Amino acid sequence: MIAIAFAVFIWWFSTGAILYLLRMPSETYGLSVVTASAVAFLGLVGLWVTSDDTTAASAFCGFTCALAVWAWHEISFLTGYVTGVRVTRYVPGDDELPRFIQATQALIYHELAILVTAAAIVWLTWGQPNQVGTATFIILWLARLSAKLNIYLGVPNLTEEFLPPRMSYLKSYFRSRSMNLLFPISVSIATIVTWLCIDAARDPNASAFQVAGHSLLGTLMFLVVIEHWFLVLPLPVAALWNWQSNAESSATLQSSSDQPLAATMPSNDQLQMLARRTYH
Repeated sequence: MIAIAFAVFIWWFSTGAILYLLRMPSETYGLSVVTASAVAFLGLVGLWVTSDDTTAASAFCGFTCALAVWAWHEISFLTGYVTGVRVTRYVPGDDELPRFIQATQALIYHELAILVTAAAIVWLTWGQPNQVGTATFIILWLARLSAKLNIYLGVPNLTEEFLPPRMSYLKSYFRSRSMNLLFPISVSIATIVTWLCIDAARDPNASAFQVAGHSLLGTLMFLVVIEHWFLVLPLPVAALWNWQSNAESSATLQSSSDQPLAATMPSNDQLQMLARRTYH
């Protein structure tokens, strides 16, 4: 239960933190990428250091470090620093192949960066007993690739509100549809893997490391299933991470509540005039 709660919290918090940074002025994006780079480096070091440890704590550490590395890819992509050779809108045509090529060009550097990072993590943890971090990163990679393909093929809820203004050209590659053939396959595979992880975590002969690791991975896979369903269900998904909007709304409300008081305060001249009238 601790592993499940931890996985859900860190998924929610890390996603919200990234979206919060993206709502900041674009002048702060450089600092965000530099900070994320430092955190990702520490994540890689953590994956390497704990790869030969089979305690429950090392499973939590591997899981967290993989998320830290993954966060760099999310921030560097959504801030526009690592995207692709194409940074313009889709040029409509009659054939599907040009659209796929243009969409691939818009993401190619990002995808290659993930591939290189995955290879580095596999190399750092190769032959070691703790593969929780490696499995976490691969799950995130495949899950995000599946989500991208589903959005490309067409889903009802395109989650366009998560894109910052400088990345708005990516919306032209999205397609709005009620369903596509890949979606049920993606959800079915993710659901099966979720069950396999849960079943392994419930094994009475499993060690504390195995219980923690499979619980973390099973929860992550369950969240993958939920995120895929978010693509087709009419739900206000962005409300889960509406931190800055709530803060801005509170500030605006406070400002508006203060404004009438300032506007109704009489000036010194008005007070002097009122005093003379009263005296006479």
